Amino acid sequence: MSIDQWEAVIGLEIHVQLKTESKIFSGSSIAYGADPNRQASAIDLGMPGTLPVLNAEAVRMAVAFGLSIGAEIAPSCVFARKNYFYPDLPKGYQISQYEAPIVAGGTLDIVADNEARSIRVTRAHLEEDAGKSIHDLFRGHTAIDLNRAGTALLEVVSEPDMHTPAEAVAYMKAMHTLVRSLDLCDGNLQEGSFRCDANVSVRPKGSTTLGTRAEIKNMNSFRFVERAIDHEIHRQVHRLESGKAVVQETRLYDSDKNETRSMRSKEEAEDYRYFPDPDLLPVTVDELLIDEIRVQMPELPKARRARYESELKLGAEEALQLTDDPELVAYFEATLEAGTELPPKRVANWILGELQGALNRADLTMENAPVSPSQLAELLGRIEDGTLSGKLGKQVFEGLFAGEGEVDAIIEARGLRQISDSSAIEAVIDEVIASSPDQVAQYRGGEAKVFNYFVGQVMKATRGQANPGQVQKTLKEKLDS
Repeated sequence: MSIDQWEAVIGLEIHVQLKTESKIFSGSSIAYGADPNRQASAIDLGMPGTLPVLNAEAVRMAVAFGLSIGAEIAPSCVFARKNYFYPDLPKGYQISQYEAPIVAGGTLDIVADNEARSIRVTRAHLEEDAGKSIHDLFRGHTAIDLNRAGTALLEVVSEPDMHTPAEAVAYMKAMHTLVRSLDLCDGNLQEGSFRCDANVSVRPKGSTTLGTRAEIKNMNSFRFVERAIDHEIHRQVHRLESGKAVVQETRLYDSDKNETRSMRSKEEAEDYRYFPDPDLLPVTVDELLIDEIRVQMPELPKARRARYESELKLGAEEALQLTDDPELVAYFEATLEAGTELPPKRVANWILGELQGALNRADLTMENAPVSPSQLAELLGRIEDGTLSGKLGKQVFEGLFAGEGEVDAIIEARGLRQISDSSAIEAVIDEVIASSPDQVAQYRGGEAKVFNYFVGQVMKATRGQANPGQVQKTLKEKLDS
């Protein structure tokens, strides 16, 4: 059988680190980058005599997420102890939700391979994160940093609805956009705020029986997720076609070798010996709280895209690019607010084109863009009122990005004001025509493309400052007369 005769079945478990001020069961800070073990309290360490206290903000965030995907919010949910022993889990158990998660069901829309689909979400439950094992700090020893222990996580488990690595990445990106738009998570993949486990199995095409799955743990890169799943699909197909069985296990992805390798056998739920945490009461989520959170929710990416297309007349691709990034959305809307008369499409094109291009070249993000929304709005206003042509506007933008000052100051300092005086433009055109008899003869003999020569000469003579529309109109009138 060839690889085309197999179908992959993929489900993702995405760990969303919630942007709470403190940990889920203690008052410890969750700020990233503190010295090791400076943000772990006695509660995080599970010291005798300490009791966890649930962070109400984590509950509110979980409810907001559930509402955003059309899920059911459990009126009552329970925390359980998930027992296993790891060096970075000092209590010997993780407080999580098992039988009664706070969020059940819902869907998330994706577009992959030019096809729109809805991926079902099985559940989303609250839990605490573990600490971090560091293997490269001391030779022959493993160091433990418990700053992360107890950080609030929302684990979002999908149904096995995906069949290609591209679909899995599209789902992960859509989730990344959603939780940042809701301001639930900073989405920082490098710092582990948003990471993913992938459950992958294969079966012959046409079969409805699920194959044995392997779980690939802790991936924090869209590219690595795609490559790891692709490798795992090929590995499993190769084993089955070689007459070997796929083993149910947890695997790690080695990005240097682009391969997955066995980490441990996969535990089942009974291996964790879940039982309700006796230190935590059941959580009640009443309708009043749900309604309050629903009213406070921001516009969701899907609704925003639809509005941009219908009200602002943006193209589907422009709307998708803008709404994929909450920082882009904020910048775009702030620019529109600063320049209420500006055409939204022009604003979108400048942000997605000039601004993003300049940021990429300078290795900067929207957060530290040197050009503010008000500056961009002022620049585009100067193009709208005819002070600048689009080409001159790009030179002013370069000046803004380089910190040369405000828009009008740069226009004056660089001498970039557009020439729209008709008599001045006519004088230059007359000189160009008089000095180009051969080209005039060619044009009047039917070689229309020579027209661009005249335009170029006029723009060169005016250092690019002549109004391009006026130049073309006047040139045509004079050459055709």
